[in-house]
Amino acid sequence: MKLSYHEYEHICVLTLSGEYTAEDVDSFRRAVGDRIEGGARHMLLDCEHLEFIDSAGMESWLRLRELLGQASGQVRLIKPDENVQKILEITRLQKAFETHTSLEAAVRSVR
Repeated sequence: MKLSYHEYEHICVLTLSGEYTAEDVDSFRRAVGDRIEGGARHMLLDCEHLEFIDSAGMESWLRLRELLGQASGQVRLIKPDENVQKILEITRLQKAFETHTSLEAAVRSVR
C-alpha cells in the first residue's frame, strides 16, 4: 500500500492506494499517530485508488474511529473503490464509516 497525507489545520487527508493488508497496519498506525500528535482531529481517508482491504486493515480503521471519537474527532471515507465498498457491505461496516464522493464534501462534514 502507498500512503501519503496532507494536513489542513485539524484535518488530515490520508491517501491510500494499492492493497491495504496486515503487512501495512503498523505503518498506517505510525502515520496516523504522528498526525494525531501533530494536532489532527479528523482523518479523511481517500480510498479512490485503494483496491483491497483485509480484515486487519478494516480493524485498524475501526480503532482509528474509536480513538478519534474519544477526542470528538471523526473518520470519513472518500470515494471508496467498488471493491472496497463491497468489502464494507459484506462485513456490514458500511454504516460504521460515513462516505463522500469528494474531498470537499468530506471536509464540510467535519467542520
